[in-house]
Amino acid sequence: MDPATAVPAESGGPVRGDDGLLRTPWAGTDPLMREYYDTEWGSPVRTEQGLFERLSLEAFQSGLSWATILRKREAFRAAFHGFDVDAVAAFGDADVERLLQDAGIVRNRAKIVATIGNARATAALRPEGGLPALIWSHRPEVPLRPRTVDEVPTSTPESVALAAALRARGFRFVGPTTMFALMEATGVVDTRLVGSHRRGTD
Repeated sequence: MDPATAVPAESGGPVRGDDGLLRTPWAGTDPLMREYYDTEWGSPVRTEQGLFERLSLEAFQSGLSWATILRKREAFRAAFHGFDVDAVAAFGDADVERLLQDAGIVRNRAKIVATIGNARATAALRPEGGLPALIWSHRPEVPLRPRTVDEVPTSTPESVALAAALRARGFRFVGPTTMFALMEATGVVDTRLVGSHRRGTD
């Protein structure tokens, strides 16, 4: 899409960085968020480990800013053994207590316990095709084409259905809004604003 068709930034459209590239407003100023937008957000993730990591981080993000989670991401990876599904599924009570003492992560007992349970649920999905198949089966048929941030929904029928499917299989902290954020982050749905430099690149 020609950047000239972008809605002005003051209307919630893409913002132009000092490098001349147009990005969604949340990636316009913070260098960490800009790098995340430019190199990762919205790119397809199709591996079990990659999707389990993103699902886990989205759960921990609930009630916090995504920038906070990004800054703690390496600490999360260390604490959860690189989000290896089988390793996390084997965590027990001692691991929960260890994680509650880890100042590098978000120390929330319910979210820690849920992450361990979600690892077990992820492993249990393998005979059905695995977590990637389940998540990607909820990709919408009609792509979204938001021109402003106000046009980006917080949930969709597909994210509602994905949340329900995951809950039915024992997952927790997987509400429709959280699952829509997961779908955006992993390329299942493209909500990059029309005119932004990464729109339609994956």
